[in-house]
Order: sequence, then structure tokens, then C-alpha cells
Amino acid sequence: MKVTVEWHYQTPRHIETIFRSEEMDSRLALRLAEDIEKTGRVKQLYFHDQKGEEWTKKELLKWIKQSEEGISDVIAFFDGGYDVDTKLAGIGNVVYYNQNRKDYRYRINARLEELESNNEAEYAAFYFLVQQLEHLGVRAMEVTFKGDSLVVLNQLSGEWPCYDELFNRWLDKIEEKLKTLKIRPVYEPVTRKENEEADRLARQALEGTPIESNLLL
Repeated sequence: MKVTVEWHYQTPRHIETIFRSEEMDSRLALRLAEDIEKTGRVKQLYFHDQKGEEWTKKELLKWIKQSEEGISDVIAFFDGGYDVDTKLAGIGNVVYYNQNRKDYRYRINARLEELESNNEAEYAAFYFLVQQLEHLGVRAMEVTFKGDSLVVLNQLSGEWPCYDELFNRWLDKIEEKLKTLKIRPVYEPVTRKENEEADRLARQALEGTPIESNLLL
């Protein structure tokens, strides 16, 4: 990843200005930042990626460590189901990813209360999925999200408007979490058959069968 360094400079007489570097590799930018810090004239120091997003030194170090660990090729599935009689929801997530040149599949489900519909269960399943990506250490990369809920995927992508206040709250929560993790989402609707694994996990959650596993493929 390439970044620019933004150095907020302050003289002993408290005269302040801002310097910006040319675009460079993130590791080189960190070395430059460490050299700048030795001057003792740093009020603030930030990094900006090619999308204009701002990073602290701590965040950039964490991203570099993660990239060295080799997490990549993340494909994440979600599904949610709702039982009208019990007013319980079941959600299922499946994440395929590569780490250190090995392929993994992470599966998890959960049963939730106090939801109002199947559509809300789908939103909850997506938000739960983003939380699992954070748990796995996925950050600052492109992630392909797949599911059979056109409502959720098309509203997240901006293709469809959302007029429901409850769903808008879920959208806000999801988008804020993605922004915090610096995940660049790609939304890909799939058929129910293609989403069978996440659907089965959601049904098992409704039946009271909790599942969590991380399998080396």
C-alpha cells in the first residue's frame, strides 16, 4: 500500500505548519516518520492512503503486521432466518480466506432475540459477519460479501434506497464498522443454493445448535 506522510510541524516559538510527502510505500513512509519524530518537532503525524483515508502510526504498523501474516482473498457469506412463532432469529456466517499461503474456512452461527422480521435477521447476520472479520484480524483490504438477500446487499451498495428507520440504523452500524476496519466491500448477490452453507448454519442456530469452527482446507 502506498501512502503520503502528513507532518504537523511546530517550532519552539509555537509557529505551526504542515508538510506532506510524496506518495511512497507504507514501510518507507514509516521509516521516514520515525526519522521525523527524532527532530522533536512533531505535533501530529498522519498517513493518507490512495483513497484519502487517514491512518495513525499505530494503525499503519498493525496493517503491515497483518499483511506480513498474509491474510488475503477473503470471501464472506451471510444468512439470517426468522421464526414468527417464537420471535427468534438464527444467523450464519462463513468466511473463506488465505493466510500464510494456506486456505481456511471459518464458520459461526448465533441465535438472537428481539428482532422483528426476516429482513432484520439478514441485517443482523451481516453485522455479525463484520464483527467476525474483525475477530479474524481482517483489516484494510477488499472483502467480497455474498448473500441471497438482495435488500441488504443492494441497500449497502447504494443501488436501492432505504426508507425504513430500523433498517437505516442497521445500515449505519454496518457502514461505520466497515469504515473503522478500513474494509473495502464488494457486494455480490448469490442464489439460495450458492448460499446453502450460511443458510444451514442459520437454521441450526434456530434449532439451538451453536457452531463455531476454523478449518484448514
